[in-house]
Order: sequence, then structure tokens, then C-alpha cells
Amino acid sequence: MHADSDCLFLKTCRHEEVPRPPVWMMRQAGRYLPEYRNVREGASFLEMCRRADLATEVTLQPIRRYDFDAAIIFSDILIPLIGMGAPFEFAEGGPKLPEGFDTAEKLNTLNLNLDPVADLPWTLEALTQTRVQLDSSKALLGFAGAPFTLFCYLVEGEGSRLFPGVKRMMFTQPELAESVLGQLADVVAGYLKAQLDAGADAVQLFDTWAGLLHPDDYARFALPYVKHVFAKLKDSGAPTIYYINGGPALLDQQIESGASILGIDWRQRMSTVRQVVPDRLGLQGNLDPLVLLAEPRVVARRTTALLEEMAGRRGYIVNLGHGVIPQTPLASVQAFVDAVRGREAAANSAN
Repeated sequence: MHADSDCLFLKTCRHEEVPRPPVWMMRQAGRYLPEYRNVREGASFLEMCRRADLATEVTLQPIRRYDFDAAIIFSDILIPLIGMGAPFEFAEGGPKLPEGFDTAEKLNTLNLNLDPVADLPWTLEALTQTRVQLDSSKALLGFAGAPFTLFCYLVEGEGSRLFPGVKRMMFTQPELAESVLGQLADVVAGYLKAQLDAGADAVQLFDTWAGLLHPDDYARFALPYVKHVFAKLKDSGAPTIYYINGGPALLDQQIESGASILGIDWRQRMSTVRQVVPDRLGLQGNLDPLVLLAEPRVVARRTTALLEEMAGRRGYIVNLGHGVIPQTPLASVQAFVDAVRGREAAANSAN
């Protein structure tokens, strides 16, 4: 089962004429919602990812509250790496390994032949359960981390400002890096294909750390593997979104990724982006998520300005330029959604 063909999100992905652009938010199923925090009190983050009933519930929460045009399955980009044998722990400081897989010997211990159906059944089950419960007018998105971003977490063992371990391997053992990236690309492609088979209408690839790369290094260590993933998905006919965090300098290469829609972060004007990106590609973004810390009238004004920048461009999806943060007031999210729908935010929106 999938969304109806006249679903606003899917019609937009097909560049059809629509009455308004669809709207959803990255990380919309998360800690800014009190109902999410209630579920989180009874389960660890990883347990929530691994229990299809909890993942389904959390995925649907923002749809119930805000009536977004798309739901994105609750999970984490590191789930495939955990399935491959990387024991990430999720603490307040972010995901972390006891030690990084920073040598050929350590990397050889990983299960790089991951079977998503056998090894990650909970995510696929959550997609199937969510699709059954989600209104057919709403799209359901699956997602994964891009190969380079997964490589960063795997080698460094945690998030980093500079990823020195990753870059050391890139520059001193490039063949090893490329071998692992190629295997990760196969894993990611298989995982996203399984998500589409399980009920996802579209998929997004998150390249959280690609913006740390010089364009020449991006061309060698990131782009070929993204292209490989999207080439594997092409026959599905499903919309594919590629988001780079910190990606203005990489926009010309992002265009060549093979994705049908480019996710744009907040560090560049969409009016400039739309002049560079050909009309054949959709665009998604790019309100600064911290604008949502402002009062609703400011959020509405900034969202309206974004809509004006993108007026007349088919294939445009309204979103943030990165994920919504936990401190975000509920009324500001309501103002964001209401501005897209062309109405004033309700005065009694809860905070």
C-alpha cells in the first residue's frame, strides 16, 4: 500500500501543478513534542527504533498535531551500522562507539553484507504499520545516511567538528576508504530499496558531514557513492531526495547526484539556488530551524518570504534547512505550517 496518486507531496515530486507546496520538517518526529517525550520516558532511544509499535506511534505524532503533508519514519541513520556490528551507544552527547573502526583489521570485522530484511526487520515493519495507519493523502518517507556520512561515524566513532581520523584515512589510505565507501553504498541502496518495498513512498539520503569536504574530495569520496545509491533505486520510480548539510560549495555537484529532489540547507538563498538548479530537479528547504525559536509572527514572516522566493517553481517542497531542535516552541511550528497553508496561526496554539 502507498499514498494516493493525487497526494500533494507526490504530485509535487512529479512537477504537477498544485494549489500550494507540501510541507514537512526534518526531525519532525522528535524531542520538541511532549507526546514524544512521554513515549521516550518508557523506552531507550534505540529501543524506540527497534520496536515497530513505538516507531510507528512516534512517526504519526506530528501528523496528528500539525497535519504535515508527509511523515518520515522514526529511526536513525546509524541503524544500518549497528546491524553491521558497530555497537553505537546513544547518550546526551550524541552517538558514540567504544572505539572507531579506523584500521583495515577493524573494518574487516564488520558485516558488510547486511540483509535489511533479515537484519533490520523492525524498521521495515514500522514502515508497513505506519503506511496502514497513515491517511492515503499523506506521503511516507524512508531515509538513510549517505555512504560518506556513515563512513565518518564508523571511522571516527562519534561526531566531530573536523573528523581527523576520517581525513587521515582518506589521505593516507585512499584505496581502503574507497573500498569501504563502495560497500557502504551497496548497503544503503539495499536498505532504501527495502524501505520502498515496505511502504515508503519516497526516500531521503542525509549527507550530514559532506559539507566538511573540499569539492575535489567530495568528488572522490562522496559523490560517486551517492550516485551509486540513486542509480540502484532508479527503477523503482520513487522520488529520491538528497540533502547535504553545509553544502553551498557543493551545489553544482549535488545536481549530478542522481536524486530527483535536492534538499538545501539554510546557508544559501533559495532564489539563487533555483537559478542554478535545472527545472527538471525538485527542491526542498530551507528555513533556518532556529528561526522557529522566534515568536510566531516572525516565523510566519520568514516562511512567507521563503514562499515568495520560490513562487512559480514546480517541484518545490517546504522544509527546514536542517532538523527541528528540541527547544522549539510548538506555536512556532504551527506558525510555520499555517504560513505555508496561507492562514494565520491560531492565537491559542500551545507552547
